[in-house]
Amino acid sequence: MTSLLNALNSGKTSLLTNQKSIEIVGNNIANVNTPGYSRQTAQLSNVPSLNFGNFFIGQGVTVSDVTRDYNIFINRQLQNKTIDYGEETGKSSSLSELERIFNVSENNLSGQINDFFDAWQQLAANPSGQVERDAVIQRGQLLGGAFASITNELDTIEQNMNNEIVAGVSTINKQLAEVAQLNERINLVEASGQSANSARDQRDLIIKDLSETLGVQTYPDNRGMLCVQLPGGQPLVIGGTAATISTVTNGTDVNLQLNIAGATRDIGLENMGGKFKGIFEMRDVFMEGLRDDLNTLAVDLSTAVNTEHAAGYGADGVTGRLFFDDISALPPDQEASRNFKVALTNSSQVAAAGNPEAAPGDNENALRIGQLEGSHKVNGTNETFDTFFSQMVATVGIEAARNDLALSGAKDATIQLQNLRDGYSGVSLEEEMIDLIQFQRGFQSSAKFLSTVDELMNSLIQMKS
Repeated sequence: MTSLLNALNSGKTSLLTNQKSIEIVGNNIANVNTPGYSRQTAQLSNVPSLNFGNFFIGQGVTVSDVTRDYNIFINRQLQNKTIDYGEETGKSSSLSELERIFNVSENNLSGQINDFFDAWQQLAANPSGQVERDAVIQRGQLLGGAFASITNELDTIEQNMNNEIVAGVSTINKQLAEVAQLNERINLVEASGQSANSARDQRDLIIKDLSETLGVQTYPDNRGMLCVQLPGGQPLVIGGTAATISTVTNGTDVNLQLNIAGATRDIGLENMGGKFKGIFEMRDVFMEGLRDDLNTLAVDLSTAVNTEHAAGYGADGVTGRLFFDDISALPPDQEASRNFKVALTNSSQVAAAGNPEAAPGDNENALRIGQLEGSHKVNGTNETFDTFFSQMVATVGIEAARNDLALSGAKDATIQLQNLRDGYSGVSLEEEMIDLIQFQRGFQSSAKFLSTVDELMNSLIQMKS
């Protein structure tokens, strides 16, 4: 009778174990399209045997654990490539806008410079012509408008970047707080001997987003909690405590500060990764270089023209006038390219003549100014005005081409690693159907076994009665 009772217990554990395994398979199938979900597997182990006489009799089977298919190497690789992809993504949109501004069409700044000096050449051909004098002033005004237009366009791009930073910080703070909450949940669940598979999947998915946005690095502690930090080592999440990131406006720029445990620290470019690194690098390094070059061109062009113009004489015989406003010594908060303006008020002030007593056809000074386009070298370089701006256009074009190539490569690598991760950790309906049939047959066999033992017990009871 005792052996039959043991057999009943073995059948019961088998029945319950196969039922639990079927539930796990069903959960996998239900989450086949859930982003970040890792396939779960029932780990079966036999119940310790008991000694009956001279024999050890098995006591059945149990689900000892439910594990998730997870490969730390693949996930680390995916996290690193996601950081690279995020960084190139952060540069992509602004580079597209810069390509539109610094283009190779005839209507770009180089074209306006060429038209301005062409107007001086035409004035040299007819130095007393009212139309030609008006054209010189008009072309100077259009040139100033072109400088200002580019500067305003750069301001707009930077403002869009700042808005993107502010919007991104709000999302990042929510994600950091969620990681801290999941850390505590995982610690609580796993301290009781269970597996917090779903919480770990959710945490991994958030870390992937944070890697793309901020380039975070992670490492686990001895409690199963995940510590999150910036590339420079500044902590973002420690156990169940999450830092917050705030934005600080400095002039027209938006910068970041890290707030944790009552301490506040600035987050510099060297402490960032991912999309934010790309945005800050474009704003504070690449675009700042373009602004410096644009201001250099504006100052150098206006100074060169002013120097020659001040040496000439207007139609009224006056000398010493500047053609453009003096922008060579503006304060730091005023950009030269934004203040590039014609100083003359009427065409009689245009200094085409080389001396005050020359005939009306004196074009000596107009010729000198007209020749500056091809003879003057910008700021000690070997570049003319046109070629200096062309170098700026080329710089933008080369960086945009590099970004396109790097973005495509990072995207392909990320997709491949994601497919590799899904192949290892994702749900395969074919495998689940095989497991479902296996556990279904096991459940049916267990039920048949229990039915057989029940019949034997009934026969035994009848014999005793």
